Formats: sequence, structure tokens, C-alpha cells
Amino acid sequence: RCRLSCHVKRHYSLLPGKFSYWIHCPINSCVYRIRNIGIMAHIDAGKTTTTERMLYYAGYTRALGDVDDGDTVTDFMAQERERGITIQSAAVTFDWKSHRINLIDTPGHVDFTLEVERALRVLDGAVAVFDASAGVEVISPFAQTLTVWRQAEKHHIPCVCFLNKMDKPAANFCIESIRQKLKANPVLLQIPVGSGKNFTGVVDLLTSQKLMWKMKSMRDDGRVFEVKALDRSDDPDLLQVVSDARTALIEQVADLDDEFAELLLTDFSENFDAIPSNKLQEAVRRVTLARKGVPVLCGSSLRNKGVQPLLDAIPAYLPAPNERHHDVVRWYKDDLCALAFKVLHDKQRGPLVFLRIYSGTLKPQMALHNINRNSTERMSRLLVPFADQHVEIPSMTAGNIALTVGLKQTVTGDTIVSSKASAAAAARRAQNDSEAGKRSRECASVILSGVEVPDPVFFCTIEPPSMSKQADLESVLNCLQREDPSLKVRVDPDSGQTILCGMGELHIEIIHDRIRREHGIETHLGPLQVAYRETILHEASASDTLDRTVGERRHVVTVELAVRPVDVASVGGSCELAFTEELEGQLSAEMKEAVENGVHSSFLQGPLLGYPLQSVSTLMQRVTIEPGTSPAMVSACVSRCMLKALRLAGGQVLEPVMLLEVTVGDDHLSSVLGDLAQRRGTVRDIQSRHDNKVLLATVPLAEMMGYSTVLRTLTSGNATFSLELDTYEAMNPQEQNTLLKRLSGLL
Repeated sequence: RCRLSCHVKRHYSLLPGKFSYWIHCPINSCVYRIRNIGIMAHIDAGKTTTTERMLYYAGYTRALGDVDDGDTVTDFMAQERERGITIQSAAVTFDWKSHRINLIDTPGHVDFTLEVERALRVLDGAVAVFDASAGVEVISPFAQTLTVWRQAEKHHIPCVCFLNKMDKPAANFCIESIRQKLKANPVLLQIPVGSGKNFTGVVDLLTSQKLMWKMKSMRDDGRVFEVKALDRSDDPDLLQVVSDARTALIEQVADLDDEFAELLLTDFSENFDAIPSNKLQEAVRRVTLARKGVPVLCGSSLRNKGVQPLLDAIPAYLPAPNERHHDVVRWYKDDLCALAFKVLHDKQRGPLVFLRIYSGTLKPQMALHNINRNSTERMSRLLVPFADQHVEIPSMTAGNIALTVGLKQTVTGDTIVSSKASAAAAARRAQNDSEAGKRSRECASVILSGVEVPDPVFFCTIEPPSMSKQADLESVLNCLQREDPSLKVRVDPDSGQTILCGMGELHIEIIHDRIRREHGIETHLGPLQVAYRETILHEASASDTLDRTVGERRHVVTVELAVRPVDVASVGGSCELAFTEELEGQLSAEMKEAVENGVHSSFLQGPLLGYPLQSVSTLMQRVTIEPGTSPAMVSACVSRCMLKALRLAGGQVLEPVMLLEVTVGDDHLSSVLGDLAQRRGTVRDIQSRHDNKVLLATVPLAEMMGYSTVLRTLTSGNATFSLELDTYEAMNPQEQNTLLKRLSGLL
């Protein structure tokens, strides 16, 4: 069956420029030979460099690209090449030893965490890259590493760890950090040979073979390396370390996998070393797929060492699409079911929509039904993504990632099927499912879960150079919002200004630069505004009656409710609504919805400055409704009563507080500490990292405007920092009064 499905039906020409990849095998590979993986890590850990080496060794590129030179495949945006960072995720497809690998290189900066989120949503496995030269602090809770690791855990994605930069002088094995700080169970598969500049290769603990890269010059591409079994002539210390590590590996895997433990006890109880490497590899794969352990490999991507074993580990330990279970997909059977997870805009082709195909087959000119939008569109062309280069293909089957042309209404998170009839058939199967009978509410939906978009943190105003460009700017912003759901655009009802809402200062800066470069509009950005919240200080009760006659119809409703504050020191301190038991049974579904609408509309506008409320609990005690009263009047009365209660409870402004990590030299530490004190910062810890100090602090977001520029000035450019939203905290009275006066126009 595999031989038949892999029959070559069409030839494709070489990609231009540095690309030398020839699609000699069709995209419709056997599903168990497909791997959909992502590269994730903290910023500057070496994700893009690792991806570049993978493409080179797979035969996709003619030359090795370098981030510093700005010629890598996946960092193709002008902003990425100038800054040397990944801004948007890029997908590439290549073959490695009869396996099809669909790889997505993700950003490491916290401002672009949505790119990681929507990539992991559709992937089956991930490679987590760690900077071994940074020591244990690289997996600090304040770093982006923990964020992306939690995202992978949320989507239940098996991972492989790659300890990069083993050629650096201070490189070390941060196995304990992975265990303690990521709460993972590292399964060590390799031991490095040498360290720092003397790092020359690795020892594979499964096969007890030594893989050595003998670089004759700095230009050696590392494609050729020596593989030989360990023997008595090798360093005795290395032999002892390998022996102990392999024994520990066998014992660890036996503890995690019952099948392997039984094999050891029955067939190899007298000599654990005699167990075949393939049996040990199969057990490690089962442990990885069950997410009981994380295989750990090491190397140096920049020095072209250790990447080929990492490529071998991807098909060996990470799952194929058919090894991942999706409840909704099984109801579609052989019908098409796909998820749109990313949208790009091309000036010639229009919107390009990335789809992950879960079932069925996708072909050009198909009429596709969007369940979320309840619309049908015709796809004109089907492409394989190769970063910014694409190859057209005649069809694509389940398990692959496709790039489509012609879907003008589809946005991120939409479920795409072949027709309304197939969606209806899937819904019937869901209802008839034996498990659906027990929990019909959970299984009734045949829509794939979308992508969670984080709330914006930074705000600023944006203005066109003239009113004649206003319409063009609005069109551009609509396109950018469709590409990047974490970017929000709204119009202030009072000032009429257009407000950009983003994930951080860098995020807004990149958006502004793209508007100028790609669309030729010289816009002006106003001061960045902070996403404040409001809460209440005390418990309060209120009642209100609305008696209004509209035409010949009289509307009468009376509401009694109570509000109280809950824990405010939480990023996700949401507002809650509850009904008394008596009231729960009295209200009809329509009137209950009207009450909820009235309360939730009040949550969006606090009593002090109109910021959204957070950490407020509301209890509806009595709702009396005269016959003939409309739901709209009920909502209006509830909103008015809520406003009374909130004012009686007293308002408090909450401000976002960031976790700040600054890596700086000893000679500039005092300057950075003095600057943080002026910014109302609180120092939590100061750690040592080689010759530098790592400063961990919490700082209000309002005080971090322009911090990157100030930090460069204070340290002569010899410091780096990262920010991550920690919590919302109550402002002190003096700062709150200053904010109230400034926003009310008194200053």
C-alpha cells in the first residue's frame, strides 16, 4: 500500500536562488511517515540556526545560512534579518530518510507568543532548543522557555530536547534544571565528547557508538562525520561515564515503561547491557509518546555538530499524525476536515491560508465550507509551504500542512470541511456515538477548537499622514489583523482616534514598520497606553426599578444584587456571576440571558475610569419582571443597578506588573538598579551567570516605556532583557491620583 501511494505522479522544477530542493517524492506520503513538528525555545537559543542546518543536511539548500548575515530560509522578513530574531513562524517541508517532515520555526520573543500558540495547536511534536552555555538560568521561570513549554503541555505535545551551543566555554548539561524548573522527566540519550572548544562529538547511549565531527577548517559544513563503536582504546573516563549513563538510561526507561521492564526481567535479567538498541529505542519512543519522559540530545548547530542525530530523533521518537487522537476528527471519517491556523497576504495572490489537514483529501478548485463563518468558498490553488517560496501540487492528504489560495473569508481558528452535508453527517455521528449519549453537550460540536488569543498589553494611537490616506490605513490594518489576531484595532468613541492594541513595545514597532515598508504609508504613533483594569474595595448591595412605557407597552423590572471583591493578584482574575437558588429556578432562559448580558456589559466599564473590571463577584438576589417586559429593558435595569453597586463599593485601579529579567555585566549593575528604583521596580533576586549578573525584578508596565533604549544607553549596548506579564496589582494611592488627574485632563 505504501509503494502504491508513493508513486511519483508529477515532477517539479528547482526552487530559485539558494534552494536546490527537488520534490522527488510526492507530498501524499504514507501518514505514518509524516512528522509535523515545531522548533521552540527562548530567544537566541539557536532555533533558526538549527532549522537552517536541518534544511541543508536534508538537501533543501545549497549553502548554510547565518542569522547574523541575514540569509536564513525561515527568517525572510526584512525586520527579522535586520534584528536577527524570528518575528513570525515560518513553515518548511523536507524529506529525511524516507520521512516527510513539516517543520515550523517559531519566535522566541514574548511579544510574538501567539505565533508559538497557533503553531503548537496544529503540530504533533516539538523540538525544544536550550542554550547549554547559559547554564541553569536558561530555564528560569522568567524566561520565555517556561512559557513555550507550558504551551506545549497545554496541547499535550510530545517533545525532544536539544542542548545547543555545547561548543561554548561554559556549556554544561542542564538536566537537573529541566527536571526541577520545567517539571519534566529528561531521558538522556547522548553524552558529549569534550566540552567548550574541545567539543568534537557525542556518544549515542542506545547503540554505544561514538559520533565524531573532525572539522578541518571553519568552513567545514559537518555533513561528513565518523561513526564507530566504543572500544577499550578509548578514554577510560569516557567509557565509565558512558557505562554509568547507559545503565541509568535502561533503569529509567524500565521504570517508565512496563513492557520494557517485563522484557528486561524475562530475557535480559542477567545482563542488561545485552539488550538490543532497537528494543531500547522502541521503549523510549513509547515513553515519549505517552509524555512520561523527554529525550535529551546535544550538539552545536552553529558549528555543524549533532544536527543529523537530532534529525534522526524526530521520526524515531515524535508521533506521526495517526498516533495523535482527535475526538472531533473521527466523526468526519474520510471526509475533509482541516483547521486554518495562519493567514498571510500576498500582493499578487491575495490571502494565503495555512491549513492543517486532519482527514480527507484537499485538491485545487474545491468548494470548501467554513463552519465558523457558515460560508462556502472555492480554493483556486494548493501549495506546499517552503518559507517564502511555495510549490504548487495537485493534491494533499490527511496529516499534512497545506497553503491555499482563494479563501478570502477564512481567518485563524476556522474549521474547513468539504461541504455542509459532510458537517451534518459528522454531527449525526457525534450524536449517535455511544460516548456522546453520556455527555452530549461536549460532543455535539463538530468544530475543531481554535487558537487562544492572549489579551493585548500595549496600546497606542496611530494616525495617517493625511485624511486622504485614512481609508488606505484602515484597509491595511484590517489585513494585518487577519494575519495577526493578537493585534487589535479599535476607535476611541470619545476622541475618534484609532487605537492599536498589541502584545508589547516590539510588537507595535514591527507593525508600524510593516505599514511603512510594505504598504508605503508613513503613519504616526502616539504615546503607548497601558491596559489598566479596575476592581472594587468593599462589598456593596444595590436595588433599582425601571418603569417605562414605550408606545402602548409598559416595561417594569426590579433588580437587587450584591457585589464583592475577590483575589486581585492574578492575571486571569475574571469576574463572576451567580444566582441565588430561588432565583435560578424562577427566571426563564431568555430572561436569564438578559440578566447575564446586563452584568457582563457592566464588567467592561469600571466606575472610576471606564477600564474593564477584574476580580469582581456578583450575586443576583432578586429579579422581578412584570409580564410584557422586554429582555432589553431587563438588561438596562441590571446595568444601572450594577453601576450603583460598583460606585458604593469604591473603585481601585489595577496596573499590569511585569516580570523583568536583565542580563548585565558587573560594571553596569548599579546603574541598572538605580534606574529600576526610579521605575517603581522591586528586585527579587540577583544571580550570577558566568561573568554577568542576572537581575530578576517586577516592574509596573507603565514604567517600562522606552526601556530598551534606556538600557542600551546605560550599558553601552552590553545588556539584554526580557519581559513577561506577571499579575495585575493595585496602584498605590499617590500613583492612582496622578493617573486620575492626568486622564481627566486636569494636568
